[in-house]
Amino acid sequence: MKRTKVMVVDDSAVVRQVVTELLGADPGIEVIAACADPILAMARMNGHWPDVIVLDIEMPRMDGITFLKKIMRERPTPVVICSTLTEKGAHTTMEALAAGAVAIITKPRLGLKQFLNDASDELIGAVKAAACANVKRLVARGQAAPAAPAKHSADVILPAANRAMTQTTERVVAIGTSTGGTQALEHVLTQLPRVSPGIVIVQHMPEKFTAAFAARLDGLCQITVQEAQNNDRVIQGRALIAPGGKHMLLRRSGAQYYVEVVDGPLVNRHRPSVDVLFRSVAKYAGSNALGVIMTGMGDDGAAGLLEMRAAGAHTLAQDEESCVVYGMPKEAVKRGAVGKIVQLDHLGREIAGFGA
Repeated sequence: MKRTKVMVVDDSAVVRQVVTELLGADPGIEVIAACADPILAMARMNGHWPDVIVLDIEMPRMDGITFLKKIMRERPTPVVICSTLTEKGAHTTMEALAAGAVAIITKPRLGLKQFLNDASDELIGAVKAAACANVKRLVARGQAAPAAPAKHSADVILPAANRAMTQTTERVVAIGTSTGGTQALEHVLTQLPRVSPGIVIVQHMPEKFTAAFAARLDGLCQITVQEAQNNDRVIQGRALIAPGGKHMLLRRSGAQYYVEVVDGPLVNRHRPSVDVLFRSVAKYAGSNALGVIMTGMGDDGAAGLLEMRAAGAHTLAQDEESCVVYGMPKEAVKRGAVGKIVQLDHLGREIAGFGA
């Protein structure tokens, strides 16, 4: 079996030691180097180029963003950002994702060693997902970013519905995505005209990062994009992104839709979970909804999308060619949850035309 070669770049000796031990314990991963800063990393990479880089952001001599951009220009390589979680850092991490980083692992300032041990499965999963990622596609999207125009396991959160509520004139688009989704969502949402159906989105992302992500998209899109708050209305021209660390559900009052933001256990190893959102959409919107499952590792959303289709919703999946990781859409197709497979470039048109 070919092992994934990983380089760790972090100025903390504790992080380098613990991450090296955790990753090295997996039989499918080999840590070929652990460097204190990007200058040392580049010297090592001249002889042995890694399959995946685990990268800190705040480091001496050269910051992680500068290093990331240099790598993506010269030889695109999957990068997992492992950085301290702060409000300020969230904006920097959005820049890293826009530059081509595949995933984010957040680390606290205190209790670092224990946290890394507790998060070993998440770290290993992120590295393995990164190894499968189509990074050249991420880089191409980042370089082609548009200029800003004018202004099942979810039972624990929401029991399955016997049938959806009756049809109304309101329309809801529910989108679920994970690895590679930040740039894919930007690509889709920037295509939408100001008058578009109301959108609810789950993008797997840690707490505090979703607000910065939504703010970035809001500055690029004609529609309004914001991090969802409890009881926010789902209306035309607005996209609501589930906050990291919370589940988001669709609810209905009369003919109007709104979201509920709740705590709860991890579902499919995620909070927010796509399945939780999709199940609520199946229950409360039914044939009034369009479900879209996009690039991402794992199977979160596949069961919920199948419930949406059974409730009369239209369902789409991003095609394999345009996915960074063809995991979630592949599983949804396998289960018969997908009515139509669509290229990323055409998803905006499908969404804008829904219910028109």
